[in-house]
Amino acid sequence: MKPKLLEWLRRYLPAELLSLLATLAGAYFGLALSGSRVTAALAATWAGNVAYFGTIIGADVWRTRRELRARGRPYRWATFGQNVRALLVEFGVAEVADSFVIRPALLYYLPLWLGSLAGGVLLAKLLADVTFYVPAIVSYELSKKRLRRFD
Repeated sequence: MKPKLLEWLRRYLPAELLSLLATLAGAYFGLALSGSRVTAALAATWAGNVAYFGTIIGADVWRTRRELRARGRPYRWATFGQNVRALLVEFGVAEVADSFVIRPALLYYLPLWLGSLAGGVLLAKLLADVTFYVPAIVSYELSKKRLRRFD
């Protein structure tokens, strides 16, 4: 189990750290610019998503390019399509529920209930991540054999 945990941490932790910063910034600027908690929750959700998935796809493309280059093979648009398809399988189900229901609701209510924007955003992110990672990790493990082979 320890090698799996290390693999998941290497895969997800850098994206999580950048996503956390973007989520906090999105919430702060969304609230500051609009005065609306709904806008703050949505801005936090989508800023975090852009940072998270930008980091993940960047790392996947970099890793695939390096792997192919070592075998003397080029990285093509079709390969990029494979990278994107693998991410859709890995995150699709988890992301729909997370981005459109769970995360925005938690990002709206927890800062309100706790009386602290930063504290509420941090707790909301933590709770939403739990519901996100269970299906995402299961899908990642199932997709590794078929969708992450780049010949």
